[in-house]
Order: sequence, then C-alpha cells, then structure tokens
Amino acid sequence: MLKKWGVCLCILLFFSCLTPRAQTSGFLDGFIPQWQPLEKGVDMLAGVVSRPKLRFWAVRIDTSNPSLEIVISPKESVDGGFEPNVVPASFVSRFVKRFDCIAGVNTAPFYPVSEMEGERRSIVGLTVSNGVVVSSPATMYDALVFYADGAMAIENQGAIRDAGSIWNAAGGFYAILKDGALTERAVSEQGEKRHPRSAAGINGAILYLLVIDGRQLASAGATESETARILQKLGAVDAINFDGGGSTALALRFQDYGVSVVNTPVHGLIPGKERAVASCLGVRRRRE
Repeated sequence: MLKKWGVCLCILLFFSCLTPRAQTSGFLDGFIPQWQPLEKGVDMLAGVVSRPKLRFWAVRIDTSNPSLEIVISPKESVDGGFEPNVVPASFVSRFVKRFDCIAGVNTAPFYPVSEMEGERRSIVGLTVSNGVVVSSPATMYDALVFYADGAMAIENQGAIRDAGSIWNAAGGFYAILKDGALTERAVSEQGEKRHPRSAAGINGAILYLLVIDGRQLASAGATESETARILQKLGAVDAINFDGGGSTALALRFQDYGVSVVNTPVHGLIPGKERAVASCLGVRRRRE
C-alpha cells in the first residue's frame, strides 16, 4: 500500500512540474492568425504558443453566408423514452459525420462521464436545437444563443426572457470576453486553473470555435484568461468557455480524407481517447 501511494505521489509531482503558471508578458506576441479555407465561409487554423506550451485549433464561420447553417445536437430518446435534459452520448466526430457537418465542437457540461456512446447523459444548462428545447437553463451559467432572425449573443441563461425567439442555443460555463475586454471571471482565481479548453467567440456575424489541448507534454492546457486572449487575437469581441478537460474535441471534415479530430482529446488522461459527450455545435451546408 505504501509503495502504491509513493508511485501516486511521484505521478502527481511530475504533472505539477509540467503545469506552468499563467503567463501574461509576451503571451501571443508575434502571433498572426493564418486562416486556411475549409469550405466557402468556413476557415480553420492551427496555432502554437511557446510560453506556456499550448497547441490550439480554431474555426471561423461566416454565419451570414446563406448556404451555411448551425447545428446543435437534437433532443433524442434514450432507452426508448424521452426525459427532461437527458440525451444519448456521442463522440464529437460521430456528431460531425452523422449531421454532415463541416466542423463540430463539444459544448455544455454534463454527467456522468465515460467513453461509451449511447449512454444516458444529463445536460447541465440550456440547449436548444431548431427551436426545440433539449435541456433547461442553469441560471448560474451563460450560453451562446442563435436567434431566429440570425443574430448571435452570449447571455446569462437565467436572464433569457424570450426563449421563443431562440432557434439554437449552446450552453456552457461563463463568458470570458465581453465587448472586447476580459470578464471578471476570466481574470479571477477560479479562471486561472489550467485545463484543456473548448470555447466560442463572436464578432457580428462571425463565429469562432476554439479548442486548446492540455494535460500533455506538448500542451499544458490554458487558463480562462489565456483562452479569452486567444479568441481576442482571432477577432472575437464576446466569448464563452464551454465544457473542457477530457471533453475537449474539435472534428473537421476534409474533402480529401473525411472527418478527423484535429486536436488530441484526453479522456481519462489517455492522449487521443475521445469522450462521449452530451451536446455539440456544428456548421454544415444548408439543406434544401
């Protein structure tokens, strides 16, 4: 037993040495976004930060393009029945394939956690898909909202009054950018914890999806303030932090070789292992 605890302590000490503190001076200095087209109206990029070591991927979507539409995981039965806030689990990559998306990312927090698709997942917070409420609001958290008139906003879930005007919504945790500035949450002590991150930002009709790898030698994971600064650098003025950690995954559809997860998920601290999540956000060509 003592030997077992000694091994665990060594592992914890090893990973604590790999986890740098937040860096503010020089962070993103010289970084210029180099966007590459995926399809018309959808671009992607891969980025690297040296201090701290971070790898990230982003997608830029022009939601004003009439040939594109946003897709949110729909309300579906589990074990033959429907329950409030409960949906079957799915990999982000499976979501992208199933709904013929160009890109897709995980969104809302949920429980329980596992790698098994099809299992019951309870979504924590607001999710709306094509005007249908999939899960109810969690008043302490924020959400990325897509209105029926085409407008986008990041709003507190408890402050949303006209739910009938919402066509799609992806709940998350907290806003980290507001009107171009970091929020109090992003610079708070809670926001300085380092994890793999999934996030989204907006600027007018432009939507940004971002994932940052973490818990790996090549990428330590980001704080909320670092996540906000990356989205700020990409062009966002408002942003929200989605569920992260082992849930973080961004899947893209490439014309030459199909759907691929471009980051390195770490479900169960296993690099490359994708977690089955409760809800996803994607973009695809509009169906007639």
